[in-house]
Parts: sequence; structure tokens; C-alpha cells
Amino acid sequence: MAETTPASNNRFPPQIPFIIGNEICERFSFYGMRNILMVFLMDYLLRNVNPDPAIREATAKSHFHLFMSGVYFFPLFGGYLADRFLGKYRVILWLSLLYCVGQFSLALFVDNKYGFYTGLLLISLGSGGIKPCVSAMVGDQFTAENKHLVKKVFAIFYWSINFGSFFASLFIPLALKHLGPAIAFGIPGVLMLIATIIYWAGRRHYVMVPPTGQNPHSFLKVVFSALGNLKERKPGEGWLSAARKQHPEEAIEGVRAVFRINLLLMPTIPFFWMLFDQKASTWVVQAKAMDPQVGSFTFQASQMQFVNPALVMILIPVLAAVVYPAFQKGGWELTPLRRMPLGLVIGALSYVVAGYYQVVIEGGTQLNIAWQILPYIVLTIAEILVSTTGLEFAYTQAPREMKSVVQSLWLLNSTLANVAVAIAAQLNIFTGSAQFFFYAGLAALAGVGMALMARGYKVRDYYQETQPPIPVGEHAAPKLATVTKSA
Repeated sequence: MAETTPASNNRFPPQIPFIIGNEICERFSFYGMRNILMVFLMDYLLRNVNPDPAIREATAKSHFHLFMSGVYFFPLFGGYLADRFLGKYRVILWLSLLYCVGQFSLALFVDNKYGFYTGLLLISLGSGGIKPCVSAMVGDQFTAENKHLVKKVFAIFYWSINFGSFFASLFIPLALKHLGPAIAFGIPGVLMLIATIIYWAGRRHYVMVPPTGQNPHSFLKVVFSALGNLKERKPGEGWLSAARKQHPEEAIEGVRAVFRINLLLMPTIPFFWMLFDQKASTWVVQAKAMDPQVGSFTFQASQMQFVNPALVMILIPVLAAVVYPAFQKGGWELTPLRRMPLGLVIGALSYVVAGYYQVVIEGGTQLNIAWQILPYIVLTIAEILVSTTGLEFAYTQAPREMKSVVQSLWLLNSTLANVAVAIAAQLNIFTGSAQFFFYAGLAALAGVGMALMARGYKVRDYYQETQPPIPVGEHAAPKLATVTKSA
């Protein structure tokens, strides 16, 4: 087995291309399937089940967001398996194979709703299970010596997600129209198989942080110990300090980190995902009511989603190389705790614009589909400020024992958001333009609330101190370096 050699301080480790290549193909697979799902449910699978278009739209939207909630719930399962028992590499590999089965099931069961929904369940388990592990595994390839590259690699990682999403969004809707649903869902299945092969090909190069096994100092055990010994807590210390008799300070600090991060993120970030994930449902329905002809090209309603990843690939380098340094030179650095609240407010603005379009459409005017480009631009800026930043923030703020789980909890924000949207859609609480303004108001309030809470948050970065020089898969867990900064 090949040995892992330390990377140059200014060069990415050689295993990074395998992870990035896997991510590009997997994201093509996922977004290719997801971006046509709403149209397929409305126009194909549910057409004979619900003949009323309004009821069918509400049912399709509810089912779509329930599927998405599963995609973001199963990271808890994958992160736990990776951290405690199997390690990230094995979890990613085996769940990727399950993911492939799910993708091919969609192609085989386009006329059978039970088979089709089974495929969606397998995809949500596979895609969701690998989500926290892949992003955390990217960070595991770096140490304190080259930690300055972490921000760049997460930007590239997110760029690669959108590279795959761009081509999927552009071509898979055309495949659905011209080749039919079986082929349209089969192509993402092939890309997922390629993604799995690429990931497997890099198996001899990865730095694999080993699982901790059954942890006597797990999150829940520390919490229960603290609650059971509250009377022994010393005056002036936090309630978790009551667990010191049974657990080491490292374990207690890990639990503090989980609470610290999620008390900031969970009350606020779900409101952004309520906005963002509806671009594949509510915005697609709006696009179906617009004039699809732009010049000589006729756009499919679900095809407009290609604007988002195209803009991400352009704007991430611009923001990283121009905008963020300009703010820093001006004396007001756009730190993660400033970017995320700002992104929530900007995301709300995108829904105000889209809501105005809906008012015009409801007034009897048919807008051209190209008008959707403006709210997509605004929403994409919000996405970069919230999602790219949050991915990096969730990783760096968690101790080693909690990294995959904290990444899972970051993704759980999307579960909460999609469950809320699914329930609202099924109950048909808000329709038409009202739903746009409702979600915009929630996101704006969340942005203000997060900005206020962030003022009291102390940043603590955790990195590996050294890279193990012995063969992959055989080394002990590396130590961590902790850097504490003011908010």
C-alpha cells in the first residue's frame, strides 16, 4: 500500500482530484434527477392519480419536498456510521452503490409509483448518507501546516458541485422532453456509477481518519452525565462542567462545540433552505406559466435551474478574489458570521422579486421566462454567502470526534426546511404570490436574528496538527490544533 507523503504547503494533496471528480459526477447525477422530478410528478406519474391540476401540483410539491427532507435527514445516519464504526471511506463507497441502485430504479419504474418511490427512498438514503462524509473527508486531507488551503478547497468543492449541476440542469430536461423519462432518469444513474468508480480509484491515496468505535464519551453520554450531576457543578461554571467526573475535558468541549454551533444555525439557517429548495418546485411551477421562447430557443420550465450553478461558478471566484478582499481592505471583513446573515436577507429579496412576477402573472400578463434570471442572480449570491460559508464553518468549528456529525446537523437544517414546506404545500396554506412574500418575510427575520446572535459567538477553529506519514488506513488518529478567535 502506498504511503502518504506530506503535501507542499502551497499545493493541494494529490488525493483531492479523486474526491472532486467524484463530486462532479455525483452532483450531475443528483441534480439531473432532482431538477426534472417536479415536472415528472406533475405531468407523468401523478397525471392519472390526480386529474385536478391544482391538487396534482400541491401533491407533487409535497412529495418533492418530503424526498428532499429525506436527503438531508439521512446524513445523521451516515455521519454516525462514519464517525463511530466504519470510517468515511467505507460509508461513502457502500452507500454510493445503494445510491446507484436507487437511480436505476427510477429509470425502470417510470410507470409504477411504488417502484419509483422506492428508488427515491434509496437515493435519499445513499445521497444523504454520503453528504456529511464527503465534505468532512475533504477537510481530513489537510493539516495545520496547509490549513490556509482549506478555504480554497471548500470553494473548489462547492464549485465542482455546481459544475455538475450546470450540465445536468441544461441537458436532462431536454432528455425528458425528447427521449422520455426512462432515458432522462437513466443518464443520472450512469453518472452515479462513474462517480463511484472514480472514488474507488483513489482508495490508496486518501488520508483516512479512523472511526472512534463505541465511544464512552459520546455526545449523549456527556449530556446525560452532566444532567445527572448538576448538583455537583461548581459555581460560575457551565452546566456541562458537571460531567467532568465521568468524562475528559476534550469530550466536554466537543459537546460544547455542538451546542455552540447549532444554537446559532438551527434557529436561522432552515429559513434559507425554505427559499433555496423551492427553486426546483415553486419556481418551476412559475416558469411553466411563463413564455418559454427566448429568441430562437424554447426553454423547458425545469431547465431554467441551470442559471443557478452557472452563476455560482462565476461568482465564487469573483467574491473570493475581489469582493471579500475589498471589504477586508476597507476595514470591515466579511467573516462567516457576517456572510450568513447577509445571505439570508439577500435570499429574502430574491423572493420579493419572484413574488412581484407572480402578482403580474396573476393579473393576466404572461412574462417571458428570461425574467427569472434576475431572482436567480439574487438567490445565487445568497447561496454563496450562506451555503459555501456554512459548509466551511461547520467543519472548522467542530472537534475531530464531531466533524461528520456536525456536518450532518448542518444538513439537517434542510430537512427541517423541506418538511415545513411539504406540510404547507399539502395543507395548501399559501398559494400564488402570497407564498413568495411569506417565505421572504421569514428569511429576512431569520437574517436579522442571526446577526444579533452572532455577536456573542466565539470562533474556535479545529485542524489536524500533523499528517501521519505511515500507510493509509493503519495510522492512529492525528492530533488537533485549536485556534480561538473573537467573533
